[in-house]
Amino acid sequence: MPQTAAFIGGIQKMVLYETRARYFLVGSNQAETKHRVLKIDRTEPKDLVIIDDKHVYNQQEVRELLSRLDLGNRTKMGQKGSSGLSKSVMAFGIVGFVRFLEGYYIVLITKRRVMADIGGHYIYKIEDTTMIYIPNDSVRVTHPDEARYVRIFQNVDLSSNFYFSYSYDLSHSLQCNLTLLQRPYEQWLSEASSAEDKVHTQSKQDSFDIFEEEGLPTQGEQGSITPYYKYVWNGKLLERVKDTVHPDWLMYIIHGFCGQSKLLIYGRPVHITLIARRSSRFAGTRFLKRGANCEGDVANEVETEQIVHDASVTSFTAGSYSSYVQVRGSVPLYWSQDISTMMPKPPIRLDQADPYAHVAGLHFDQMLQRFGSPIIILNLVKKREKRKHEKILSEDLYPAVVNLNQFLPPEHCIEYIAWDMARYTKSKLCNVLDRLNMIAENVVKRTGFFINRSDFYCHTLRPDDRWRDVGGYMTSSGRLQTGVLRTNCVDCLDRTNTAQFMVGKCALAYQLYALGMIDKPKLQFDTDCVRLFEELYEDHGDTLSLQYGGSQLVHRVKTYRKIAPWTQHSKDIMQTLSRYYSNAFSDADRQDAINLFLQVYQPSEGKAHLWELPTDFYLHQKSTLILPHDRRSYTMWWTQGILSYLPVPYDEAACEDTMKKVKVKRVNRFDESIDIYTEFYKPYELTLFDDTFSIIMSNAARELMPKYVGVDPSPFTVRKPEETGKSVLGSKSNKEEAVLQRKTAASAPPPPSEEAISTTSEDDSEEDRDDEGSVSQRSTPIKLLIESGESSRTQEQTVKEPYGLNLSELPAEKDVLIYKRYLLNIFILIFLEPVSQFPEDSIYGVCPPQVDRDSREVFESHVMTGRGHVRVLCREDMLMYREYVKNRYM
Repeated sequence: MPQTAAFIGGIQKMVLYETRARYFLVGSNQAETKHRVLKIDRTEPKDLVIIDDKHVYNQQEVRELLSRLDLGNRTKMGQKGSSGLSKSVMAFGIVGFVRFLEGYYIVLITKRRVMADIGGHYIYKIEDTTMIYIPNDSVRVTHPDEARYVRIFQNVDLSSNFYFSYSYDLSHSLQCNLTLLQRPYEQWLSEASSAEDKVHTQSKQDSFDIFEEEGLPTQGEQGSITPYYKYVWNGKLLERVKDTVHPDWLMYIIHGFCGQSKLLIYGRPVHITLIARRSSRFAGTRFLKRGANCEGDVANEVETEQIVHDASVTSFTAGSYSSYVQVRGSVPLYWSQDISTMMPKPPIRLDQADPYAHVAGLHFDQMLQRFGSPIIILNLVKKREKRKHEKILSEDLYPAVVNLNQFLPPEHCIEYIAWDMARYTKSKLCNVLDRLNMIAENVVKRTGFFINRSDFYCHTLRPDDRWRDVGGYMTSSGRLQTGVLRTNCVDCLDRTNTAQFMVGKCALAYQLYALGMIDKPKLQFDTDCVRLFEELYEDHGDTLSLQYGGSQLVHRVKTYRKIAPWTQHSKDIMQTLSRYYSNAFSDADRQDAINLFLQVYQPSEGKAHLWELPTDFYLHQKSTLILPHDRRSYTMWWTQGILSYLPVPYDEAACEDTMKKVKVKRVNRFDESIDIYTEFYKPYELTLFDDTFSIIMSNAARELMPKYVGVDPSPFTVRKPEETGKSVLGSKSNKEEAVLQRKTAASAPPPPSEEAISTTSEDDSEEDRDDEGSVSQRSTPIKLLIESGESSRTQEQTVKEPYGLNLSELPAEKDVLIYKRYLLNIFILIFLEPVSQFPEDSIYGVCPPQVDRDSREVFESHVMTGRGHVRVLCREDMLMYREYVKNRYM
C-alpha cells in the first residue's frame, strides 16, 4: 500500500500584469508547464474583489490569453507603441492582502534564498518584498493617516528571518508531518468525507482513461495538513482570500530561525538542521510582552526543532530521519515589568491573582495537545536574592503546577525542575555544563525523540545500557517523541539558549547513535561535530535575542565553559547597552508594527489610531472585555479526549479532530504535485554545480577539519582550538580575510584565558561588571611575513603541510638503498603481463567483443522498429506512454 506523499505547491513563480481596470497575477509551477490566473479588480476603492480562474493553462494557452488581454486593452486598435497590458513585477509568492484606511495592498515576495533542504523539500528565506496598492488613481480616496500606517506596517522587516516552503509544512514538526502522511489512505476515510469520495469516484469514472482496463498501479496519494496557525505569521493577511482562491495561491510563512550544516562522517553526508518557530500569538518585544494572556499564550514562545538525516538518501520513505523538539517561553502567569522608570532592571509585578492556575492550565493544555506527555519544566530563574526580583515568579509558578497535577493521572503529571543557574555559575567549584548535562540525560530519556527507522543491527552488535532507557513511543516504523522540555528564565534568552544547547547536544548524540553513525550515544566538546552544532545554536540564539531583546546574546556557551577570551569583554558591554537602548527607545515602535502586521489591531474610520492607544493590553486580552458563557472547569482543565491518547500527542493521534485537519486524495503517481524528484533535482534546466545549495551550505570538513595530513578525519575526534581549520579571525570576518588566513601557514597562538568569567544571567548583565566575561570566537591578527628568511621558512612549511615531509631535503642513504632494491625486483624478478578483456588486442588487430543475448535482442528490436515491425508493448512501455499522453494532452 503506497504511503501518502506531501503536496507540492503548484504556484512557485508569479508575474503581475497591469491594466487600468485590473491586475492579472499569472502563477506557474517550477517547470512552468502549468499556469493559473488570478484577476484582481482595481475599480473598487475600498473592497477587495478577486476572481480565481479555476482553469489550468499550459504555456501556449497563457501566451494567447495575455496577447488577447494586451490587444483588448489598447486605446486604439493596431496601436503597438503603448501596450494595454504591462508587466509590473515578478514574484515568488503572496504574503497577503492588507488594508488600512484606503484601499487594499498586495504584498509579494520578490527575492528568495535557499536556507535548508529536508528530504528534497527546499526551505526558503524571504530576501525582499514589494507592497503594491491595488486601486488605480482615478478611484483612490486619500486619507491623511494612510502613509503613517504604511510606514508602521513596513517596520516589520520581512527580509529578516521569515521563511517558507512550497512543499514542506514549516508550522508542524517533522514528526507530525511524517506521522500523519505515512498513514494509509483508507485510515483517513470517515463518514464526513464519504460524500466527497463518491463525487470524486463519479468524476473519475466520467474522465477518459485509456489505461483503466490494464489494471496498472497508477494511483498515488497526495496529502496536505492544515497549518498550525499559532506559528503562522501571515494567517490574518490571507484570511480574506483563502476561501475564494485555489490552495496553490496560499503560502504560509513562519518567523524565527532556520539553519543547516553538513557533517561528513568519513565521506558520509549527514545534515543537521535547526528550525525555530516563533509564536504569532501574544508576540512582541522584551519588556512590553511578559507572562501570558488570558488565552494561555505566553510571550517569547519559540519551538526549536533539530533534524538529523542521512543526506545520501533524499526520500522521506527510503531515508533515515530523526528530530527532537524543545520549547522556550515566558513564565505562564499574569506578570509584567514597569518600564516607565527607565531602570535597567524594572521590578517584576504580578498583575492579577490566579489561585486556580487558570491561565497556566490553558497553556499546558495546548502543550499536552501538541506534544503529549510528560511536560517537563526547567525553571532557571534565581532562588536567592537580596531583594526579591526573579524569585517572585518561582513562588507562583510552583504552586500552579502542583495545583494542576493533582487532577492529572500520576503517569502524565507535569514535571517541575527548578535550578538557579546564575548562582551555580558563581561557584568556582561547580561546573554548570556538567549539571546541565545530567538534566539533559534525564530529559531525553523521559521524552525520547523521533526517528522513522527501527533499530539498526549495529545496536545489537554494540549495545549500550543508556539506549535501553530511552523513552518515547515505539511504533513498527520507529520511535515517536512523547512530551517536551519547556525551558524558561526571565527573558528566555541567554540562560535558556545555553540550557537548550546542552539538551540538544545530548539528543544529537542519541540521534546519531540511532542512525548508526556512532558507537555510543555520547558527544564530547571540542569535536568538529559539537563545534558545528554550537555555531548553529549561537546563530539561533543571536537571532531570537535580536527579535525579542534588541541585541545579540550576552552570555554564550563559552561563557559557562569558562573559556571566554578577555578580548570580548568590550563587545559584551556593547551588547548590553544595545539591548538597553532598544528596550528603552525603539521597542514601542516595533510593538506597534507587530500588532499591525499580525492584524491584532485593524484600523478603521471612527476608531482611535494605533499610536493614540495608551496600551495594547486589551488588544491581546480580548476575553477580558466580554463575560465568558462557558467557563472551563478548574479540575478538568484539559481538552476533552486528550487523556485517552496520552502519551501520544492528540494532534498526531488517529482521532476525528485530526482527520478533519488532513486532506488526502488519490492522484496519479506520476503527477507533478507529488513528484519530489523532479522538484528537487530539476532535470529540465541547467544548473551550475557551484551554485547548488549542497555546495554552498556550511560544511564541517571544509571549515573545521585540519588542513594537514596525519590527523584522524573523524568529526568526533577531540581537537584543540588551534588545530581546527576554522578561521581565527572570528565568525564575522569577510571573505578576503578568510582567504588570506587559508593561504597563510603561520599558526597564531591562542589568546590568554580570562579568570573572571561572567557569573550572572542576562538579567544581571547591567550589574556586577567586575565578574563578567564575554563570549566570542578567538581573534588573533595574522602577521604577513615579508622578510626573505621568513618567506622561505613559510614556503617550506606550506610544502610540508600537504605532503607530510620536506621535499627540498635529499633522501637518506638508507632510503636510497631501499629504492634501488625495489627497482631491481621490478625489472628482474617480477614479470608484468597485460590483463585485458580482449587478450588478442594490438595495434594491428582487434578481436570483436562478445555481446550477450539481451544486448543483441535490444539492438535487433531497434533495427526492426525502424523497418516498421513493432514488438508487443510491455507493462513498462504502457506506463511510460501513459505519462507522455497525460503531460502532453491532459
